[in-house]
Formats: sequence, structure tokens, C-alpha cells
Amino acid sequence: MKTALVSMTASALALLMSTSAAFATDLRMTVWTGSEAHLKMLNGIAESFKAKHPDVSVKFETVPVNDYTQKLTFQVAGGNPPDIAWMMEDAAPAFENAKLLMDLGPTLKATDGYDFADFSQPAMELWQEGNTVYGIPFSTSPFLIYYNKDMFDKAGLEDPQAMFAKGEWNMDKFQDVSKKLAEANPGKWGFEFKDGEGYASRMTHALLPPIRAYGGDIWSNKECGFDKPEAVKAVKQLHDMVFKDKSIVPPGEQGDYFSGNSAMTVNQISRASKMAEAGFKWGIAPLPAGPGGESPVIGQAGLVVFAQGKNTEIAAEFVAHMSSKENVAIMAQFFPPARKSVLEADAFINGNKLVAPEMMKYVADAITKGRVHPAHEKAPQILAAMAPRVDALWKADADVDAAIKGICTAIQPLL
Repeated sequence: MKTALVSMTASALALLMSTSAAFATDLRMTVWTGSEAHLKMLNGIAESFKAKHPDVSVKFETVPVNDYTQKLTFQVAGGNPPDIAWMMEDAAPAFENAKLLMDLGPTLKATDGYDFADFSQPAMELWQEGNTVYGIPFSTSPFLIYYNKDMFDKAGLEDPQAMFAKGEWNMDKFQDVSKKLAEANPGKWGFEFKDGEGYASRMTHALLPPIRAYGGDIWSNKECGFDKPEAVKAVKQLHDMVFKDKSIVPPGEQGDYFSGNSAMTVNQISRASKMAEAGFKWGIAPLPAGPGGESPVIGQAGLVVFAQGKNTEIAAEFVAHMSSKENVAIMAQFFPPARKSVLEADAFINGNKLVAPEMMKYVADAITKGRVHPAHEKAPQILAAMAPRVDALWKADADVDAAIKGICTAIQPLL
């Protein structure tokens, strides 16, 4: 009898365990970061979700940034989307218009203490249509100049932060110091485009900051802006820096700023996580101004849930958890927030252990003054149409005017 009872108890326990396992949920979330610091932070947020949802685990899958949108598109088209994804601002309209994204609004607004109104309305513009919320921005991150102070010191030059403080940090000064830096540091470069990808996947990120500084844009109101006078001047200046001054890393060369091979680059505050390993003194400054004045460029990324995913309800709850005031404050050390309460807090300015408070103030200021990188529902097609025309631009003997006109001819029908 006793043996039978033990046997029955064991069987019941086994059944209970198998039932619990059956209800366990594994959420897949794609990100484009492989940073150990970023992933440690994300896993910590996932662990805190377990307090209310002990049977839910979140697995973060890193997809390289250069292939990210394309691979995400393939996963969705193949019927195997992640439950949750980071999404770039330029890809969002295409996914929204295809009705591939879940409306997060009901879940977010029903979450106790969420305070949906705390999100900046301009920051939400790309992710919301009426009452439908396609995504929630987790990063509203300005482009900044990262500089190698050791290389500036070797060249006997003031660094960008000092020049900005004196009101002298502009596109002419940027060109001048880039050339002097390359001359003073043989075998190295004055400037490298964002992530070294200015000639391929990051071509708009390379061209947009100087074009905005001159008072133009790459496109707006469904009209190409590359062939406008302001943009032409900016692009010609970049072309001169690459091929005449030889101060910008040219096509086919590697000038990795993070390895100390370029004196400056453009990037966002999340890249500060890489600077812990830098073997040089460094700093951050705003983008150089131009005839158009100070024109900060903002890159944005949002959290989305795919409508055809297998775990939409719990995935939406995790997005609500991840974008709560508490967790946005945690992520703010790497990803500037769209929550006004967090952005305005002293904790944001003082919260990044790698970046001095006076430099973090540049981030907050740029979010207030800046404009988001232009988006379009046909962004992938636009970039594909641009590519060969931009390739024609980046040659020493290029007819720059003709190449720029070719860009607009290629993309205007898509705009």
C-alpha cells in the first residue's frame, strides 16, 4: 500500500512538472547589439519580468546591424518572426503599412503605472497612427562626434568639445582639423563614417549630418533633397575631404576609430560601451554646425511585436515591462529615452559611468533640438536604388553634380 502511494505521488509530481513545462513560454527577441554590457542589461530586465511571470524566459538573438532589416524581413516572410524585435526608424513605415505589427496600445495603456503620456509626442510620431501604437521607442539617440583626444593633442589641436564651447565647431573647422589630424598621424585618418559603413549600408548616415548642417535634407515631403544647393555643397565638401584632403577613410579602407586608427567618427551614445576597452583618451561633442546652424540628427529605434507571432499577448506585456519608467531609466545609460520624466532627471545626465555629465548634456540638448532621420515606407527600395548612384559618387574623378542628380532621378519615383 505504501509502495503504491509513493508510486502515485511520484506519478502526480511528474504530471505536474510536465504540465508546468507545457505552459512555459520562451520569447524570442532580435537585437542588433552584441555588446556584453548591453546584453547583460537586457538579460537583467528579462529576469525582473520573471517576478510576475515565472514561466516566461526571453532569449535575445543578435543579428548584425548591416543585415538586420533584411534578415528580419526574411524571417517574417518565412512565417518565423521573432516575438519581439528592435526596429530601425527607416524600416518602421514599411512594416506598419503591411499590417505586420501588433497594436500595443491596449496593453500599454492598461498596465498599472505605465503613464503612456510620459512619452514625448514628437518621439512617438513615427510609431503611432491615431490610437494605434505600432511600437514604442526605446532609443531616441542623437548622432555625436566621438574623438580621440590623444590624436588631437599630438597634432597640437583643440578638441571638438573645446571648439564647441567657443562657438567655433563648424563644418569648415571640421574639414580643417580632419586634414591636420591625418597629416600629424601618418597612416591614420582624420575621420571615419559611422561604423565604417558610409559607402554601403550606412550611406544616408554619412550624408545626412553635413547636409542638415548646410540647411538641407536627403528627402522631405516626398521630394528628393540631394540635388538642392545646400546638399550639393555638403556632398562636395565630403568628396574633397575623401579625395583631395585624404582625411576621411576612403572606400575599401578600414579606419576603425575604436581601434585608434581614426581621430573622429560619428556615432550614438550606445557605442560608449565600446570605449571601456579603448587604449586612448577620448571625448564626445555635438555634430559640427554649418550655414543651417546646429542641426542634430537623431536615430531612433523601437520595440515591436509581430502580429503573426505565437505569443503576442505575453510579448506585449514584456514590451510594457521593458519600457516602464524604471527600466527606461536603466536603459538610458546606453539608449537615450523618449520618456520625458527620465530625460529630464539628473539621473540621466549622471547615469553613464563612461560619459562625463557635461557630455551627456549634449545628448539631452540634441534630443530637444534635433530631427529624426527621415523614414519612408519604401526605405529598402530607396536605399537599393541609391546604392549604384552613390557608388558613382565615391570615385576620385567623379562628376559629383551628375552623380547627385542621378541619386534623385533614381529615388524620386519611389518617394
